[in-house]
Amino acid sequence: MERVVGLVNKLQQICTQLGDTAGNSILVDKLSSIVVVGGQSSGKSSVLEAVVGRDFLPRGTGIVTRRPLVLNLVHVDDEKAAEYGEFMHRQGQKFFDFDKIRQEIEDETERLLRNQPGHKAVSPVPIYLTVYSPLVPNLTLVDMPGLTKVPIDGQPLSIVQDLEEMCRQYIKGDNAIVLAVTPANADLATSDALRIAREVDPTGDRTIGVLTKVDIMDKGTDCREILLGKSLRLKHGWVAVVNRGQADINKKMTMVDARGKEQEFFKGMDQYRDLENTGTDYLSKKLSTHLINEITRKLPEIQGYIDKTIHDYQSQLKALGHDVTGNRGKMLHLILTICQKVEKAFNKIVDGGEGGGERVLEVFDVKLKEAIHKLPFDKILTLKNVRNTINEADGYQPHIIAPEAGYRRLIEDGLTLLRDPSARAVEQTHQILKSIVTQAINQVTELQRFVNLKSEILAHSAVTLDRLKESSEATGA
Repeated sequence: MERVVGLVNKLQQICTQLGDTAGNSILVDKLSSIVVVGGQSSGKSSVLEAVVGRDFLPRGTGIVTRRPLVLNLVHVDDEKAAEYGEFMHRQGQKFFDFDKIRQEIEDETERLLRNQPGHKAVSPVPIYLTVYSPLVPNLTLVDMPGLTKVPIDGQPLSIVQDLEEMCRQYIKGDNAIVLAVTPANADLATSDALRIAREVDPTGDRTIGVLTKVDIMDKGTDCREILLGKSLRLKHGWVAVVNRGQADINKKMTMVDARGKEQEFFKGMDQYRDLENTGTDYLSKKLSTHLINEITRKLPEIQGYIDKTIHDYQSQLKALGHDVTGNRGKMLHLILTICQKVEKAFNKIVDGGEGGGERVLEVFDVKLKEAIHKLPFDKILTLKNVRNTINEADGYQPHIIAPEAGYRRLIEDGLTLLRDPSARAVEQTHQILKSIVTQAINQVTELQRFVNLKSEILAHSAVTLDRLKESSEATGA
């Protein structure tokens, strides 16, 4: 099953290379992953370093992790094998110095953020790091930037919302396992990690809790009730760990010594001595086992989804037709054939009644007639208006002579009333014909893969319809 974990990680890397990331996903949301969330200074980075057994993550104040880090741990059977890391963006280059791994994480983060529009402080685009070591379990973790409640000096005002939205994108999927890291010496009711985990997982079915800084809780307090599941209950429980403090880091305490100190703490405390869910070793095994179980459970669903997606894309590829090769004459013949199919599709829609010619017919037989019936012809043809118009145009004439100028003016007044509804009929017909052209183009399957040709046909059709519309308006004027 360890190979399955590696395969899932490889699929995640391929998804990233293809632009398929959390929140914009075709496949990546279907893959099981453990996403580590927590507030700034919650001890999240220390937990990850303890699991790996190496110092390799950036440290400092404020937002240190500014891009998600997908950390793939691969267990090597040879106990004497050298430990090293590999980045997806530097394939083939092995980093045996973990200080250089830390520097590369910082450099790669800075490179991406520097080239982003607006110079954003954080980015959801992940960094992929694989660590090979005989001391690690087979495990994949996604380290998210730490959450914060208020922006500090130099941070954009939107940083709080940006961090939370990024975190939600990675943990909202049903296949995301949330590792909520919370300091035990703080009020758990205000935990950023628990709050955002409950938003996407209100029942706690996908959440594993981690309590850090257990060794610096207020005197007389402990977290035994939580570890026993009697308080703040989670389906997969809580694990308590003790990481190195800043003083330990300054003294260059090794991870081996830190593990020993952690074990001494839990064995030396009556509240924790009889509990098994304590310590980094237990956490590592729990996470590895849980991830393998989740992948095993989801494997048939993942396989079925991949097979269906491949079949759908193969069907689309087949529908696009064969490769276009040959001389200029063959290509011209293909273009003319496609244009003829567009023309036939256009004629079929126009002649087909509903949705086509029937809409054009409705404009003239219904809408234009209704508009004409509502025109105030009765005001033009009143006896008083007719008499005044004839007298103004022809003056007083013997009855034997027809008042030609007056009649012409009356007719012109009537035609003036007809101009607006006629112009509306032309505009409505113009819009209907444009939509029919679009329908016809979309019905020609062979045209869909020729994006430029499709655009040209649309553009020329629009120009022709605009010219006919202008010609109709000029005639009406």
